[in-house]
Amino acid sequence: MNYLELLNPSQRSAVESTEGPMMIVAGAGSGKTRVITYRIAHLLQKGVDAFRILALTFTNKAAKEMRERVTSVTGDEARNLWMGTFHSIFARILRSEAELIGYPANFTIYDTDDSKSLIKAILKELMLDDKLYNPNFVYSRISSAKNNLISAKEYMESSQIQADDISSGRERMGEIYQTYVKRCYKAGAMDFDDLLFKTNVLFRDHPEALHKYQHKFRYIMVDEYQDTNFSQYLIVKRLAAVHQNICVVGDDAQSIYAFRGANIQNILNFEKDYPDLKVFKLEQNYRSTKNIVNAANSIIANNRDQLEKVIFSENEAGEKIKVIRTHSDNEEGKTVAASIMAEQASRGMNYNDFAILYRTNAQSRAMEEALRKLNIPYKIYGGLSFYQRKEIRDLISYFRLTVNHNDEQALKRIINYPVRGIGKTSMDKLVLAADEQDKSLWEVVENSKQYIGGRSGEAIQNFAIMIKSFAAMLKNQHAYEVAHHIASQSGLLKDLYNDKSIEGLSRYENIQELLNGIKEFSEREDIEDKSLTQYLQDIALLTGDDKVEEKEGDSDTVSLMTIHAAKGLEFPHVYVVGMEENLFPSQLSLNSRTDLEEERRLFYVAATRAEKKLTLTYATTRYRWGSLIHCEQSRFIDEVDPKYLELDIGSPAAAPDNTFFDDERKAWNNSPGSAGAGERLSFSRPKPKANNTPAKPVPATKHVPTANFTADDPAAIREGMEVEHEKFGFGTIVKLEGRLPDSKATVLFKDAGQKQLLLKFAKLRIVKNNDPIL
Repeated sequence: MNYLELLNPSQRSAVESTEGPMMIVAGAGSGKTRVITYRIAHLLQKGVDAFRILALTFTNKAAKEMRERVTSVTGDEARNLWMGTFHSIFARILRSEAELIGYPANFTIYDTDDSKSLIKAILKELMLDDKLYNPNFVYSRISSAKNNLISAKEYMESSQIQADDISSGRERMGEIYQTYVKRCYKAGAMDFDDLLFKTNVLFRDHPEALHKYQHKFRYIMVDEYQDTNFSQYLIVKRLAAVHQNICVVGDDAQSIYAFRGANIQNILNFEKDYPDLKVFKLEQNYRSTKNIVNAANSIIANNRDQLEKVIFSENEAGEKIKVIRTHSDNEEGKTVAASIMAEQASRGMNYNDFAILYRTNAQSRAMEEALRKLNIPYKIYGGLSFYQRKEIRDLISYFRLTVNHNDEQALKRIINYPVRGIGKTSMDKLVLAADEQDKSLWEVVENSKQYIGGRSGEAIQNFAIMIKSFAAMLKNQHAYEVAHHIASQSGLLKDLYNDKSIEGLSRYENIQELLNGIKEFSEREDIEDKSLTQYLQDIALLTGDDKVEEKEGDSDTVSLMTIHAAKGLEFPHVYVVGMEENLFPSQLSLNSRTDLEEERRLFYVAATRAEKKLTLTYATTRYRWGSLIHCEQSRFIDEVDPKYLELDIGSPAAAPDNTFFDDERKAWNNSPGSAGAGERLSFSRPKPKANNTPAKPVPATKHVPTANFTADDPAAIREGMEVEHEKFGFGTIVKLEGRLPDSKATVLFKDAGQKQLLLKFAKLRIVKNNDPIL
């Protein structure tokens, strides 16, 4: 197979360049995965040892797909690549070097639910109000600290952070953070953020470990580099310091994970770290029609901070982007559902050719109701994962406690399931004893008769003996043999089997499915370690994206998901719904240019999911916070070049009181004091107000047009003129862009602020032909 002949000139140049620092700017649909995999294959073909190549991804699915493609070119040597997600690769390193940082090699990896469960327990023990110290907020705060490499000690010693917490009324946040870290350490557990945080600690405090991996990895590749956070950036920079054969791949226009700590500056400023950087641009989009690609370009062009590139398509021109205005969110759902049914029937399309994307999960309700009424099958992505079901978490907790006896969260979950007569009072005594003696909960459970007598003490003792008997199997038997034994001997299988309800049967079948999966894992030929410990690491490191991307093999259903969940996917026909100001862009994004530009990138991602047809919809009224509010179309619709749009604005009765192409800009957007994306994001985030009830929109004072108001010819409009608009009142033409009939005017209104209007629709009356009066 001559893989080089399958590449266009830009792709081939990127594949054949192997030495020194390089960045591949890969636009949407430009064949990024092909380039990465063929570049790795090219290195192997040149004789580079697979063990010397490190390839980092953000999802297990991406890593699996890349490995399979490399294997198809180079054969089984691809098995030896260090290829996987950041978390899986660094978990592997940490298991090898765990003793250097005081952890057992079999440490447990806490998922988000485990972490939040521990935080809830800590809040209860410290007698703190869980409304003020909301567990989700606390978890996010701790996660942000770790991603910025701020330890609990540094957190407590920072006067700025302490001032932030005091001002928000959460002066004990540092104490919670310290307690959380201590409890994780005692439990021999790391959360997801620790896998990166502790790797940085390892490389900082143990130069011999850093030296080992710097010289081990001669070539480093990083996928989706725009999504890296500070912690990931620093690890990669340290590892690449010796050989400097680092290749990062990404697209700044698709950086949409700032809420997870991703920092777009990592890709924008990559050249500062490597002045002799080689840059390759993949600018041909193979996925979408010309209209979709050109429209997406016109959207993202409004962002100030971005890498220069021109994405193009040589596919057919395709249909224009349809914009549909509806009277309400329920009507929006009905319109989308009817459109899908009509398209499916008239074009012979499958339901899985359609996707409905939205900014927030709450928007799925109206869509679901409308689809159900027309009997259109659908699937919501990003819902409850298989591994989050109670019965699955119960059995996995048995596995975790068997591997790591100090796993406190697992122990608490299963010590009395199935019921063994170990009540809350007994558990409270054990927890208190562990705290007073600074021991792990397991150490107290092992010696429970010292603390608790009678039947409860005996039941606890028998539980400990059972877990130890499970652990004795770990060395000599593979994952499935141990797992099946635990499921049977723990009593969990029997308990579920005895529940003959429909729900009970479903739970029993889920356990059987889990065991089937473990059996498949134990029979895989491409892995050497088939232990239960390795299986637990594999499933602990499943990412949210891995759980939503499993489209293949699904039944014929319409896909519903948030735009964030859709990244990396593609569909022939995409509906982006809820295109309204304060919904998309989100109201929370209007405080800074940085946040607004991220929202615009999110819209760009949504638009570029579409292959053949893109439809944008919005409602003029929507229920939010229990009140009916009037909505304006999103500024992002205004930013699409109108020649790529087909408007379906509905009846006049349904129309809001505004011009369709009004572009409501905020005054801060052009003010000298606006925060630029180049400024480093501070760790501190805006604090929520004590009263979290959103304020209801305040209606603006309505302008009364001048008597006998008559609009002037758009061709007569000039910069500097004072004009009148029927709705926005008096203002000054600040800027004119484009050519008639599609020219736009930026107008600064006295009362309504700055707007961008399409002149052919704006209906402006010239008041004075002079310099700006404002």
